[in-house]
Amino acid sequence: MPKGSFSRRLRGLGLLGINERNASYTLRRNPRSHFPLVDDKLRTKSLCAEAGIPTAKLLASAHRIGDLSAMMDDLSACSSFVLKPAHGAMGNGIIVIKDRDGDRICRSGGAWMTTDDLRHHASGIVSGLYALGGQHDAAFVEERLEVHPELAAISTDGVPDYRFIIYRGVPVMAMARLPTARSTGRANLHHGAVGVGIDLATGLSSHAVIDSTPTRIHPDTGERVVGRRMPAFERSLEIAVAATDLTGLGYVGADVVVDAERGPVVRELNARPGLAVQIANRAGLRPRLEAVDEDLRENLPLASRLRLGRRIAYHEEQQSVRA
Repeated sequence: MPKGSFSRRLRGLGLLGINERNASYTLRRNPRSHFPLVDDKLRTKSLCAEAGIPTAKLLASAHRIGDLSAMMDDLSACSSFVLKPAHGAMGNGIIVIKDRDGDRICRSGGAWMTTDDLRHHASGIVSGLYALGGQHDAAFVEERLEVHPELAAISTDGVPDYRFIIYRGVPVMAMARLPTARSTGRANLHHGAVGVGIDLATGLSSHAVIDSTPTRIHPDTGERVVGRRMPAFERSLEIAVAATDLTGLGYVGADVVVDAERGPVVRELNARPGLAVQIANRAGLRPRLEAVDEDLRENLPLASRLRLGRRIAYHEEQQSVRA
């Protein structure tokens, strides 16, 4: 197929490509001066805390190499936690600890390491090893959230989350990201997690992929992942939009975890969300984004924007069925 014909076919399907995302949405709708609010996960946590939006509890942090000893002392009594880079991306640099035996700690996936190994890893984080652009970074530790019982059967050795794409304060698409053995407990699709499209109008899972290949079951548990009602989906959607409202950004990805005890908490926000959500949903983002531009009135309250997002999603689903 000639290159021009292929491009036209993709456009006809409504798929948003990375160049168009960058030019028409990321650059146009996201002021550069606001990027630090989401690129720095510690600032995001602080922003949400001030607004009463739940996030995982912060246990310790280190902004300089000299802070690492105090951070490790703060963790000496903790047997379960997550170490992250404040400026990391795509799950790189994250270590999930689920058990401890003295100076030995067990990572998600079952591998053991020493506390000296953990400190060395944290040193690499502070040095900028995992930061966007290799900039100086901060290492921080937060509580390890527990998998919601309804999601435990379709996740392996990690905590799944919901990824929402929010445009001008309106949710336009959503998926669940389910950890697998291959993703070593991480919910990132490029590490091997399952991407599950979720119907915004109903909260039901509709399609699923692994490495862009369709599936209906989780590869490790064998449990069905399509046709499930996602737990606490409405509340997750609400806090995702409320969190993005705080940033002044117009095109954002919001990740929400449904904790077994606390319910939905914001994991992080992203000013450059990936486009795999389209593959998981078997639907293009462009028609929904264009519908927002056509239908959105200024200063709509959050509840009205949620309804608008569901209505647009329902309309696009019906168009897809008819096609």
